[in-house]
Amino acid sequence: MKLPFKINLKNKVVVVTGAGGVLCSMFAEALAEAGAKVALLDLNYDAAKKVSDDINGKGGITIPVKANVLEKQSLLEAKAAVNKKLGKCDILINGAGGNNPRATTAKEYLYPEDMDTEGLVTFFNLDPQGVEFVFNLNFIGTLLPTQVFAEDMVGREGCTIINISSMNAFTPLTKIPAYSGAKAAVSNFTQWLAVHFSKVGIRVNAIAPGFFITKQNEALLLNKDGSFTERSRKILAATPMDRFGKPEELIGALLYLVDERSSGFVNGVVLPVDGGFSAYSGV
Repeated sequence: MKLPFKINLKNKVVVVTGAGGVLCSMFAEALAEAGAKVALLDLNYDAAKKVSDDINGKGGITIPVKANVLEKQSLLEAKAAVNKKLGKCDILINGAGGNNPRATTAKEYLYPEDMDTEGLVTFFNLDPQGVEFVFNLNFIGTLLPTQVFAEDMVGREGCTIINISSMNAFTPLTKIPAYSGAKAAVSNFTQWLAVHFSKVGIRVNAIAPGFFITKQNEALLLNKDGSFTERSRKILAATPMDRFGKPEELIGALLYLVDERSSGFVNGVVLPVDGGFSAYSGV
């Protein structure tokens, strides 16, 4: 991977949750390229191992670790493995998250006739367990890894946490209330943590990606023939740069926020990388 600019993370230990996914595997590769030793945490061990093997084959130093971000004991076991094989955690990337169809309404707006439509998922019959799962995956799945790995950081220089928020945190998107609410909570939690940890030398910031086509959302954004869906066209109409982001366009923001020399006085910010989406009023 060719980094947009060089930073030196030699001797730094990085933990990335959700590292088997498209964006977080790219984050892991970039951080390894910058010299860090990277622990790739994912519930899907095979996915994490595949990413690890690929990065190590390019000269990086990574280990795959199976971990469930919703179970503290699983994270404690992961931390023990990371500490033994790589050392104490210096940088935590809370990348695990996502949405679920059980927490998604079928339509963007509720109309009177929808109340009598059998089988239609509206706000009124959203699956509470689906909503709880999505909220927990994104918020509790950020809180628990922070509880476990930030203990390594207390009182040490150059330690930082990067959370992954979303455009939903600024303005909720239609159809996905649980995901929107959870990402708003992640942004708020980022600010809370930044203040709470300010006396022990840990900076906490977040990246809020705009719209990037990934395996998770491609069914919503692309038709089977590869053309844009109606939802995609709405997104692009509200994105002044008139395109989806390229995953690699998130790397510069990540490197900036983890590098103490570049952003040592940056704390508690949620940085949009969105092509102007959050700045556009629609007129």
